[in-house]
Amino acid sequence: MIVLKFGGTSLGSTERIKSVGQLIRAGGRKIVVLSAISGTTNLLEKYAHLLYKNENTDARELLESLKSQYLKTVGELFSTEEHKKKGQELISHHFDYLESFNRDLFTLYEEKAVLAQGELISTALMNFYLEESGCISVLLPALSFMRIDKDHEPDLFYIRENIKREIGKSPECNIFITQGFICRDAFGEVDNLKRGGSDYSASLIGQALDAQEIQIWTDIDGFHNNDPRFVSSTKRIDKLSFDEAAELAYFGAKILHPTSVKPAQMSNIPVRLKNTLDPESPGTIITASTDTYGRIKAVAAKDGITSIRIKSGRMLLAYGFLRKVFEIFERHQTAIDMITTSEVSVSVTIDDDKHIDEIENDLRKYGTVELMPDQSIVCVVGDLIAESSGMARKVIDALHDIPIRMISYGSSSNNISLLINTDNKEKALNELSNHLFQ
Repeated sequence: MIVLKFGGTSLGSTERIKSVGQLIRAGGRKIVVLSAISGTTNLLEKYAHLLYKNENTDARELLESLKSQYLKTVGELFSTEEHKKKGQELISHHFDYLESFNRDLFTLYEEKAVLAQGELISTALMNFYLEESGCISVLLPALSFMRIDKDHEPDLFYIRENIKREIGKSPECNIFITQGFICRDAFGEVDNLKRGGSDYSASLIGQALDAQEIQIWTDIDGFHNNDPRFVSSTKRIDKLSFDEAAELAYFGAKILHPTSVKPAQMSNIPVRLKNTLDPESPGTIITASTDTYGRIKAVAAKDGITSIRIKSGRMLLAYGFLRKVFEIFERHQTAIDMITTSEVSVSVTIDDDKHIDEIENDLRKYGTVELMPDQSIVCVVGDLIAESSGMARKVIDALHDIPIRMISYGSSSNNISLLINTDNKEKALNELSNHLFQ
């Protein structure tokens, strides 16, 4: 059994949906995890926000426009009247349900149910398309097996037991279609694994079934050694370790969701990144081992970073001071990316500034606070054991004329992280590419 995940861009047009259908029909037993068709989740999120604001007319117009797009896709996707009718009835069913929320007192739980409709529609359409082409497949409802616990973590035992039960209902079938992203919470309400969660769904399913391989299909042929949006001469990376891939995903490489590596790593299941536009490309394979030692693999950058510096000469060296600082971030459910300390100050970075005002007020109890928004973390990934000669120096030399605000090195054998002003990010990525890879 292998797991194939196709993202929204892979389903972004009728032609792409048909191409994905051809890839699914290729031999072998598989579970296919689908995202919503490209753009759908954003529009459903906008619909939900209009409902929160009681802007019912605008919400209805947005929904009618989205419904028209789907009916057009149905008309182009199916060739028989029977399946066109099935597709039209499917769209009417889901959009009638969405319209039922267009009233007062719209709630958070209802928003989760609204967002789930994109994946429910895309998987049903794919199942109908495969049926029309003579391919037998079974639609597995993710809401019957994918669940998170009260701490919003995947309930691994529940997932394993229930997906095996669902698959066991169709022992003769080789192709199963299911939804990414969506799940139920500990109370049985519809929830989700957050944006990008379809990758996570695929990895959790692979772990639950001890899959041979997990394939993540997107519109790019794997990880590149730098960001192709800003650097012209990037190259595909053939092989990465789980740790290297996790670092790259967390620090800005958009091809893979940061959380999706961990379940596969726990069960040592290879993850392969493939390109739906170039299926013959080998892509990037992610396994437990690295194929190069003492070498830099790739560079990535993460924007939207805020640096927070707390200066407190009186208290910094006092017992328990750092614990008090970290408790503030914990209380406001805000994760820290980087940290550096000196005798008189401690600096941290965050990528979620939702509670920045409350955090700043709480930190002022312990010293002066300086905020620096509009920062980027540039992450250099590879086999970068601190004892390896010259690795850190190569990185610093490449950025000799770019101001560096913070450096994190030595806490991981796979990562050197540097904080810079976002205005300097593109220059930094190109300088690193020229010095490290050319």
